[in-house]
Amino acid sequence: MVIKLQQELMITSDKTIDGRGARVYITEGAGLTLQFVNNVIIHNIYVKHIIPGNGGLIRDSEGHIGLRTKSDGDGISLFGATNVWIDHVSMMRCTDGMIDAIEGSTAVTISNSHFTDHQEVMLFGAKDEHVIDKKMQITVAFNHFGKRLEQRMPRCRFGTIHVVNNDYTHWEMYAIGGNMNPTIISQGNRFIAPPNEQAKEVTKREYTPYTDWKSWDWQSEGDYFLNGAYFVESGRSHAWSPKPKNPVPNKFAIRPKPGTMVRELTMDAGALGCEPGKAC
Repeated sequence: MVIKLQQELMITSDKTIDGRGARVYITEGAGLTLQFVNNVIIHNIYVKHIIPGNGGLIRDSEGHIGLRTKSDGDGISLFGATNVWIDHVSMMRCTDGMIDAIEGSTAVTISNSHFTDHQEVMLFGAKDEHVIDKKMQITVAFNHFGKRLEQRMPRCRFGTIHVVNNDYTHWEMYAIGGNMNPTIISQGNRFIAPPNEQAKEVTKREYTPYTDWKSWDWQSEGDYFLNGAYFVESGRSHAWSPKPKNPVPNKFAIRPKPGTMVRELTMDAGALGCEPGKAC
């Protein structure tokens, strides 16, 4: 099932896109857009070679067609969207970001997915002036960040980002970055640094002097570092002992496994080869 979208697919609330039982490719056209919607699941599809849509009159519900400008070429774009789960998705080569969550998007989980061949993978918060993103809470878990990725896995403004049990086997600039004082909790990830001696650091605080970012709460707990990779912590967790309580509420938090187990935990990352009538 190969789908070439002429324009963005506008997904409404309370919807599930489930590709189990087929090989579903969204490719060579526009991507998926979640704008001011909630309760959406996107599961088990391939999103590849996404290009901008031209804009124009686009249906965004059963009873409404609206005029939209040219799309950016994101694979999956969240704009003011809440309660979203993106799971077992395989993505490569989008014109802009693979997954962007902006303008107050929150309660988002991106899990068990596989990413390759891209420059700017995930953007959480688009502009410094968008203080609405202070409420943003996103979990990035059990994903494989694979070959030929450059940066933004993710890149964050504001909000609280929980990065847990992911496998980072490639990056060219940095893996996790941001500005505007996001809280980033990295737990049980595996980071394999590239051969480039200038890119061993996992973290990057963009456009921010040390005097400002030294107070940001960026924690690394149980991460596994290989080939010279290192995570620069900051905030109270870095300056004082013991570390502060994890801000992710216990009832929502994933209990991380050690980073040494990540390869096993992410073996099935990406779209699954499911067959009708068999458990998947």
